[in-house]
Amino acid sequence: MTVNHKLGGMECMGCALAKKDLSVHVVYEDEFVCCILDHDPFNEGHTLILPKQHFRYVDEFDSETAIAVMKASQLLSKALKNIFNPNGITVCQNGGTIDELSHYHMHIVPRYENQSFASFYTEEPWDNEDLKEKLPRTRNELAKVISELY
Repeated sequence: MTVNHKLGGMECMGCALAKKDLSVHVVYEDEFVCCILDHDPFNEGHTLILPKQHFRYVDEFDSETAIAVMKASQLLSKALKNIFNPNGITVCQNGGTIDELSHYHMHIVPRYENQSFASFYTEEPWDNEDLKEKLPRTRNELAKVISELY
């Protein structure tokens, strides 16, 4: 069940993304989570896991959502390894008042040797226009592999 959560009269951005009220590239979803490609990817395949119910912090999760988030992170990690052959996967979460979405979300980011991750935490724009243009193709490829793994 998706909760329509309002914050100060405006709908939570994370809820709108998880409900697909905004244009998103969904690669996987179940009853509890919606997994979408990040619109501003750090690397190809950079994915967000968003609970469908509104949560700001991980400690607010019910057990079903907690399990669904972790299962999705495992599934996405396997699929990203299968497609992109990264040297590693970085998993990090955002929640609370300091994130842009005002909604808990987990990043699953394929990473490569000698690649600094410092810019992930700055406001500096990334040189990723080519990755943004490939989002529909990346979505199709990732969703296909996920459906084969699932």
